[in-house]
Amino acid sequence: MSKLNIVAIGGGTGLSTMLKGLKLHTDNITAIVSVADDGGSSGVLRQDRGMLPPGDIRNCVAALTDIGAMNSDLLNYRFPEGIFKGHTLGNMILAAINDMSDNFDEAVKKFCNLVGVSANVIPVSNESICLNAKLKNGTVISGESHIGDRYNSQVDIERVFLTPSCVTAVPSVIEAIDTADVIVLGPGSLYTSIIPNLLVDGVVKAITESKAKKIYVCNIMTQPGETMGYTASMHLDALERHSEKGIVDYMIVNDAPIPSDVVKLYAAENASNVIFDIENLKRRVVVLHGNMFLVQNGQIRHNFSRLSRAIMKIGES
Repeated sequence: MSKLNIVAIGGGTGLSTMLKGLKLHTDNITAIVSVADDGGSSGVLRQDRGMLPPGDIRNCVAALTDIGAMNSDLLNYRFPEGIFKGHTLGNMILAAINDMSDNFDEAVKKFCNLVGVSANVIPVSNESICLNAKLKNGTVISGESHIGDRYNSQVDIERVFLTPSCVTAVPSVIEAIDTADVIVLGPGSLYTSIIPNLLVDGVVKAITESKAKKIYVCNIMTQPGETMGYTASMHLDALERHSEKGIVDYMIVNDAPIPSDVVKLYAAENASNVIFDIENLKRRVVVLHGNMFLVQNGQIRHNFSRLSRAIMKIGES
């Protein structure tokens, strides 16, 4: 088992998928998770309980649990009907622990201890935030779930921003970044899972000042309403536009062809594979590319085994 200290920053299913692979290679993992989610069960609990969104945290904890697949499945169990319809058991447990804690970060630590997670899972902030998107036509959309729901929109996002504009990071977030050997951004929704973390005060400064190797894992497919028509270098452009140029040293990009039947399914939802424009990338970052995907139920996901090996290769080089 490697001694590499890896900090992974993001949210959504992309981050939790990657963590499943990384935990096979190192015990020193910290997941820094966005708190911008306001949809589904997380949105209901935010409104009803006044808590920060538990969904992305739960996904990461379930991916990192040391007790086995049954424990992970239990945390992710979603009630199909009745008064709890739509809620996962893990979200509800975390909501109860949050009621008995001073802040969300403390609640997440207790949650990790309860389910046997030795890795660190940290919400990027203890403050309630709203993610907003300014489109290129001047329209402003408020709420993470509303940004992600623009499936048929042809208007690109110009930038995203938080309200309130000044949001304090959890102190252990900055400490984790400062001591990391490797910092990984992504994979995940570019504007609604990855970039929101960079908008929290002190996070970008800590990343740029860190001596760690910094990696961006580019999405394999474009996302309707967020990155339609984006190439890999356009993903990097957006990342730097919301942080600083040179925020990452490396990119991991899929260059393997997607099966035609899957391409058709994605095309029906205004999505396509991200174009790997290596000539535009290699002047800016070191690029690792290869077959990075697998197909699950007709959906493209990162192959967490190959992805984690690529990250470890960079970290140990």
